[in-house]
Amino acid sequence: MKLQTYLYLTAIFILFSCTSEKKLAEHDIPFDNPSIAGPINFDLEAIKKRGVLKAIVVSGPTSFFIYRGETMGFEYELLERFADDIGVTLEIVVAKDFSVLGEWLNNGKGDIVAHGFTPTLSRKERFTFSNYLYLTKQVLVQKKPDNWRDLKLHEIDGMLKNDVIELINDTVSVRANSSYKMRLENLMDEIGDVIHIDEVNSNITTDELIGMVSTGEIKYTIADNTLAQMHAYNFKNLDVSVPVSLSQKASWVLRKNATGLSSYLNEWVSKIKNTTDYYVIYNRYYKNKRTIKKHIKSDYFLNNTGKLSPYDDLIKKYAKDLPWDWVLLASQIFQESRFNPNAKSWASAHGLMQIMPSTAKELGVLDTSSPEESIKAGTRYLKQLWNEWKSIPDRNERIKFTLASYNAGINHVKDAVTLIKLNKDGNQNIWDENIEASLLKLTYRKHYTKPGIKYGYVHGIEPISYVKDIYERYNLYNQILEAQ
Repeated sequence: MKLQTYLYLTAIFILFSCTSEKKLAEHDIPFDNPSIAGPINFDLEAIKKRGVLKAIVVSGPTSFFIYRGETMGFEYELLERFADDIGVTLEIVVAKDFSVLGEWLNNGKGDIVAHGFTPTLSRKERFTFSNYLYLTKQVLVQKKPDNWRDLKLHEIDGMLKNDVIELINDTVSVRANSSYKMRLENLMDEIGDVIHIDEVNSNITTDELIGMVSTGEIKYTIADNTLAQMHAYNFKNLDVSVPVSLSQKASWVLRKNATGLSSYLNEWVSKIKNTTDYYVIYNRYYKNKRTIKKHIKSDYFLNNTGKLSPYDDLIKKYAKDLPWDWVLLASQIFQESRFNPNAKSWASAHGLMQIMPSTAKELGVLDTSSPEESIKAGTRYLKQLWNEWKSIPDRNERIKFTLASYNAGINHVKDAVTLIKLNKDGNQNIWDENIEASLLKLTYRKHYTKPGIKYGYVHGIEPISYVKDIYERYNLYNQILEAQ
């Protein structure tokens, strides 16, 4: 967690203590393991009825990651659009490694595995693969000689593998039961000789294996060309020019019996691949190598460093004064200002925690652009709001009331409580679907003009979305942190 990503060759990928010699156990196989239980019956209509699409992802520098508190990634952006097309909310489920993917998919922890997997014949026997999102090919990842900058091109080439035939009797490190291992096995049949396969632990990703080649910890690995090219841009001592396969499909994975979801996804993939939007997203993560390099070398690439922002230490310091953890406070600060200490709203709220001028004056804050002053004032104000909701017995509910009060003003939330009492149509101590519904009603004149409602109109959807977004981001932050 304390590794710094500016340690160029090690911090980006080498996050696990497992060595490449550790063999993969039978239960670590993601999609080919015959012991995985059959799929639950939960298809498109059930997803629509639930209102949530649960997508399983594996974090990485192109697929899914959090940078300066913001959720990003090729798969993530496509998932957002796919869920929106279905008309449901997206819920991200982060897998620590590849070993659980098949099990989690079939037992219903997720509805889809959003990662670029090759649909091999053996995998297709037990799982359904979407129409491909992009084509790739597998390439050999190898390290240039240490003095490569002093050598001429032909001298470098003379010290590298230039054809797969040159891998005979050499060792290549890949995850067991990956498409890379299958390709090496097929390659041995094709060339009629032996390539030694070092099967590494399932919690070591391809990204990390590439990093291990760069540092010299392993000699070779195999990777998809798109991924390999991106890392070769970051690690100048890598060569990824030798192909080991023809073009291959990169697809998402679904339960075998999810025929409705599969049909819908395939139609959607065909449509979106004909849009400019798709290619903007693809280029952002697979072509714009400079931007990705900036992300993964940053101290605030959460997947690697455990850091959300430049202000984590201050957030942790002042979160101690609150009855909830620093990660939730960080999620709120991102919601308020995206960690920009100079952010200013149309209503003149200012700083990391968007303190209103009147609130700043009341709290004695002179400089709301100061990160520490803003966080100190914001947490003090949150504590005041927390104390106003002592009547809420459940701690988690009370936090939601407090956050909503910070956003909309406590008096509007109190009006929502009053409206429930007047209408006798909900539980005044429960946020979800109760106070939420009451706040929505206060958007309409017939409700906010009722006797007993003191503060009138409120744009009810705003505090509802505010609380929802903070909690969703909080859950994602925690999943990434726990996966490290």
